[in-house]
Amino acid sequence: MTGVTGIAVAAVALGAGLALLMTPAPRIAPTGDERGHRSRRPRLVVSSALSAAVVLAVASPTVTVLALLTLAVGAAAGRTLAVRRRDRAAAQVRRGVVDLCDALQAELVAGQSAGAALDRAAADWPFVAPAARAAATGGDVVAALRVLARTPGGEALRVVAGAWQVAHRTGHGLADTLGRVATELRAAERTRRIVAGELASARATARLLAALPLLALAMGAGAGAAPWAFLLGHPAGLACLAGGLAAGYAGLAWIEALARDVERHG
Repeated sequence: MTGVTGIAVAAVALGAGLALLMTPAPRIAPTGDERGHRSRRPRLVVSSALSAAVVLAVASPTVTVLALLTLAVGAAAGRTLAVRRRDRAAAQVRRGVVDLCDALQAELVAGQSAGAALDRAAADWPFVAPAARAAATGGDVVAALRVLARTPGGEALRVVAGAWQVAHRTGHGLADTLGRVATELRAAERTRRIVAGELASARATARLLAALPLLALAMGAGAGAAPWAFLLGHPAGLACLAGGLAAGYAGLAWIEALARDVERHG
């Protein structure tokens, strides 16, 4: 395997392996099940090994430069995927906190003690299991809830922790506070969905613009201009490829940063 074909295969293989290898799992798992993350590790190792083997098979100065380029692309893709996975996990936790407040309020109104209500809720929402264990063993439930509030999406647990602390001292008020917290969280989630919908068009436009160079390359290849041979087999082509990829990623990152800032303050 030599020439442009070998370089292209090496680039694709190395890029795929690095993108998988450099994509971390979310820092939290609302379901408490990490077996899926562990089971993906062998596939990541195999992918990386195959990528390294292909690169070694066609090793050349050009491949070395291309390998460094695909390393950057893999890192950027891994970071993007990791951010999206963290966002999805945070959204799941936010929904879980709302449901948790509703469930705790219902249990408390039905006459259950706060500790028993939290223990029953932990069966459906495992991310509050540490607080439930603290309640069952006489530990510091407030501290446990505040630690859980550091989880992305679980910030509202700080309010739950404060309400728990006040209710523990006064003996009442927890059910009403949890009901108000759930109502406010639902309103915030509706606002978040509206803002995300408004930003969707800007994000889609940015992604379309980032993909247009691929269409141009396909049209050039169809016209017999052989753009891939130039981009992958010539030093000037590699420089153009690196600059284009960097500009495209910078544009996407800039739009995403603006969108996240709007979502944060919206």
